[in-house]
Amino acid sequence: MKTGKHLSRIADANRQGIRVCVKCRVYDSEPIDDFIVMKNRLLIPLLLAASVVGCRTPHLAASFTGADGEVRLICLDPGHFHAALVQKYPNSRIDSTVWVYAPAGDEVQGYLDLIETFNAREKDPTHWQEKTYIGADYLEKMLAEQRGNVVLLAGNNGRKIDYIERSVGAGLNVFADKPLVIDSAGFARLERVFSEAGGKGVLVYDIMTERYDLLNILQRELMRDSALFGTIVKGTPQQPAVEVTSIHSFYKEVAGKPLTRPAWYYDVTQQGEGIADVTTHLIDLAAWKCFPGEPVDYRNDVEVLSATHYPTPVTRSQYARSTGCTEFPAYLSGAVHDSILDVEANGTILYTLKGVHVAIDVQWKFENPPGSGDIARSVIRGTKATLSILQDTEQGYKPMLYAEPAPGVDAAVFERNLAAAVARLAQQYPGLTAVLEPVSATVSSKEAKTAGKAALRPVRVLAGQPSAARMRIVVPAGSDPGHEAHFASVFRCYTDYLVQGMPQWERDAILAKYYITTKAHAMAQQKR
Repeated sequence: MKTGKHLSRIADANRQGIRVCVKCRVYDSEPIDDFIVMKNRLLIPLLLAASVVGCRTPHLAASFTGADGEVRLICLDPGHFHAALVQKYPNSRIDSTVWVYAPAGDEVQGYLDLIETFNAREKDPTHWQEKTYIGADYLEKMLAEQRGNVVLLAGNNGRKIDYIERSVGAGLNVFADKPLVIDSAGFARLERVFSEAGGKGVLVYDIMTERYDLLNILQRELMRDSALFGTIVKGTPQQPAVEVTSIHSFYKEVAGKPLTRPAWYYDVTQQGEGIADVTTHLIDLAAWKCFPGEPVDYRNDVEVLSATHYPTPVTRSQYARSTGCTEFPAYLSGAVHDSILDVEANGTILYTLKGVHVAIDVQWKFENPPGSGDIARSVIRGTKATLSILQDTEQGYKPMLYAEPAPGVDAAVFERNLAAAVARLAQQYPGLTAVLEPVSATVSSKEAKTAGKAALRPVRVLAGQPSAARMRIVVPAGSDPGHEAHFASVFRCYTDYLVQGMPQWERDAILAKYYITTKAHAMAQQKR
């Protein structure tokens, strides 16, 4: 991959012990011991949504009170655009100076460029001041200097557990993009890190933005209404109680611009397979919705029943369009067949959580239909109603929330209970309404092909059960600020935990989540 010219010059200057002002592109002949690249006006709002290591700990390594500027952020090896999204909006709890440590490369340059666009925009600009160290010894330099108290991680997932271990060992808190680990060996290390973090009084938390999506919140709230939903059913392997699907694309836009992926993003030994990556969000939502605030012991409450994986074919031209690299790197040679790169990005997981059957399905396309973005579905069945978030061709690829009565439930009673539940929620979320919207025919395979092969597979829970009583919960436009804004909400939760300590159920949820993903990964590997 190419490296920005000024980053190459920075690296050269670093080796010579010369200070550089990136803003002015001016070299200073004054040698210094600590090479710092000063990028004026770049401030990082930590918005990475997450999950914390440790339980409610009264004695943190550093005392946090929630005061403005109390969080001093260290951004380590930013290789994923989520690192920048944490900084997209101003955040008073974060000190305006952000310390960045990274190897030279396009990844850190892309991160700095995104931060600069946030600082330069006219509406609600940020004012981050980035002080950046570029060099091969970036990790050792970060640990030696310890300029901050929270390490932000979003990049190469194969390195992430190393970074977490070293940061926690140094007494630093960690706010990390998912996934924290991508295989069973990593999970064993994560368990040990959790134990060490608890002893040192530091928090490790992963970014779970989907908890802050309004439709997910509303689905969870409606599930808690026993008159409407009843209780969660146990389901079966053939008809799970919970079915969650997510379709992502390698080529997409972020902050209004085409996203350039790192070359290593297509290497599952560095990025992780699909069932060890995006599934973290889906598994987290299942526990968060079905058992809110309840501790989960993965040793006794979880059983992984089956797992599959299969590749997404990527042509050389598609790879070049996504990464800017015209050839496949040598480390991908084992996955290239007849000039096609096979990326093990898709998979399924079937497991039980406290006896409830949950089915997870993650799919990666090279590119989703124009205007669709990431596509998701969440179907949850109760004894009195089924609550679904659908985002297929029928919905024009816009997520919509539905409720329909369970078999044997009187439609009139169901509608009265739904009206009461929506009226209650409308006090907190003004403008909510429920309208009758019967189920149309399930998307056919022909329609799926017409939709660019990105349509969701038929919903097993609804297939063959069209309901004339299905209701759609209508959310006023603009009620949800969007996915990129959710990073700020997650970081706000994380900083609350820094002050108050993290509840036990959060710690349990993290361990259970990565037990499921890594166990499923191992099971899928065994089927080869």
